[in-house]
Formats: sequence, structure tokens, C-alpha cells
Amino acid sequence: MTTLEQDRAVTAEVADAADRPLSGLDRCDSCGAQAYVRAVLSGSELLFCAHHARKHEAKLRPMAEVWHDETHKLQA
Repeated sequence: MTTLEQDRAVTAEVADAADRPLSGLDRCDSCGAQAYVRAVLSGSELLFCAHHARKHEAKLRPMAEVWHDETHKLQA
């Protein structure tokens, strides 16, 4: 696979991550609680509960290719 093909594959993965909703099976990488935020950095996915997303957002969001936030589901 060429570098261009690799770049396109990573771009497609990032786009898929941005569109795919989180489910009750997605767990926070920090504590294991249900994940409501997905951050994609350099093609790698990190999942966070609302608490840990707020804790790390200021540092991670500027570097993230995707910051998929579904914390609005907690207010329903």
C-alpha cells in the first residue's frame, strides 16, 4: 500500500468514526463507564465518559481530528 493509499484509508476511518454513534457498549478508556465522547487523534480512537471528556478536553480537542460529543444524551 502506498503512502497516499494509507492516508486515504486513515481519512476514511476518521470520517467513519465521526459518523458512527456511540452505544451503551462503548466504554470510557479511563474508568470503564459508558462513553459519550469519541476523540480521534492520529487515526487512533479514545473514548471518554462525560467526566473524563471534560477533564481532558482542553488538551485533546485542539489536536483531535474528530471530537464526537454525545453528552447531550445525559440531559434527556
